[in-house]
Parts: sequence; C-alpha cells; structure tokens
Amino acid sequence: QVHVVESGGGLVQPGGSLTLSCAASETLSSFNAVNWYRQVPGKQRDLVATSTSDGRRTYADSVKGRFTISRDNLKHTVYLRMSSLKPEDTAVYYCNVFLARDGRDYWGQGTQVTVSS
Repeated sequence: QVHVVESGGGLVQPGGSLTLSCAASETLSSFNAVNWYRQVPGKQRDLVATSTSDGRRTYADSVKGRFTISRDNLKHTVYLRMSSLKPEDTAVYYCNVFLARDGRDYWGQGTQVTVSS
C-alpha cells in the first residue's frame, strides 16, 4: 500500500505564487512517473505536470512557462511550483503515482488552490 499526501494549497492573489508538495510513503524510484492533476467541480480531472524517473518533465499547455515540477528523492517528495497564477488555475490539485509492481494508481486527498483577489 502506497500513500501520497499533498500539501501547500491555499488562497493567493492573481499573479502570485504557490508551491505544492506531494510526499510519498516510499522512494520515488518505485514509480515510473509522479503526476499532478487538477479538478474543478463538475469537470474532469486534468493532467497538469509529470515528472518521470528518468528525468523528463512535461506540462499541460495551459501551465507551460508558469509551473515547474521538481523532485527531492531523499525526501520522497515532488513539488509543483506555480507562478503567475490566474483565477482559472483555481482547482483541487491531486498527486498521482502508478506503482508497477501491483499495477495500481494511487491518489492523494487533494489540496485546494484558490486564485482570487
């Protein structure tokens, strides 16, 4: 059983910055990739950013140039640095990992990000 826990959400003004954290219960090398998703009520959960174990980082077009995903392997933690935030970035942000050895997806409980003046 794997656990991932998100933290760092909150209320921020447009143009501001926020850093989210995703702490995993085991080494990040257990997962091919760690993903950040976001979801607003009534809409599907969308992929925001991915960090792979071989060092690749990918982003949704809507956040390219504003969000940065990074990892600290010693702390088993993946970060999502969000800058130049817009009201449309308001959502619940979820961390997701896929554990190949049991073929399961694991999700955190989510952290709310609200961008508003």
